[in-house]
Amino acid sequence: MGVVVIIVAAGYGAAAGWLLPRAAYRLSVEPGAPWRTHCPQGHPLRGRLGPARCPGRPAGPAAGAGECGPRYGARSGTTALVAGAVCAALAAAAGPRPETAVFAGLAPVLVLLALVDLAVHRLPDLLTLPLAAAAAAGLGAAALAPGAAGSWRLALLGGAALGAAYLLLFLINPAGMGFGDVKLALPLGIALGWYGWGVWLFGAFLGFLYGALYGLFLVLRSPNGRKQAFPFGPFMAAGALTGLLLGGFGA
Repeated sequence: MGVVVIIVAAGYGAAAGWLLPRAAYRLSVEPGAPWRTHCPQGHPLRGRLGPARCPGRPAGPAAGAGECGPRYGARSGTTALVAGAVCAALAAAAGPRPETAVFAGLAPVLVLLALVDLAVHRLPDLLTLPLAAAAAAGLGAAALAPGAAGSWRLALLGGAALGAAYLLLFLINPAGMGFGDVKLALPLGIALGWYGWGVWLFGAFLGFLYGALYGLFLVLRSPNGRKQAFPFGPFMAAGALTGLLLGGFGA
């Protein structure tokens, strides 16, 4: 049964990940700018999800008949591989329990958020706030199902606590952390709190540790690395993923 769950989760993750590049391109804009509706070649985008490939021929007189336009943004194969691997790892850790469907179901959204944050250092409200609501509702439903290994009450408390902690850090040093990170902390805290305060603390700490190690790498690589800004959302997500893997195997 566990192997079947892993295979299903990996297939779902790969399918969802394959659709992410176009959405990431559409959402990778500066704050206040409208979402993109055209590819770099100027052709209207067909739908919100799918590969990031120009739907028409390359612009210019040299374009041959029937040619597809160039790719842009992330490659579908890469995002499918990443999302599939994340979902498979979560399924392997949590096993055939109801929370597995919630964690694996929401994981591709975190991959999408990471893509946008890496591109423009932004975590859109369009994704972070619904993700928090979906995590709370999904784990609430999972808590009612037989075989659940976590606590919905602790999940909600974990979301509130991690959100409050990031809000405090934002108020202390607004230049060092974006408000999008505060909003992302809500769903991550909900997920980590499901398995208890030990997992919550471990996952939250690892997010900071991963970010600090990358910051140290930038400093060692370049004299200007200390002043170089980098997106923190992917490290938050990586820390939460590590915590959930620990919590799932421990449960």
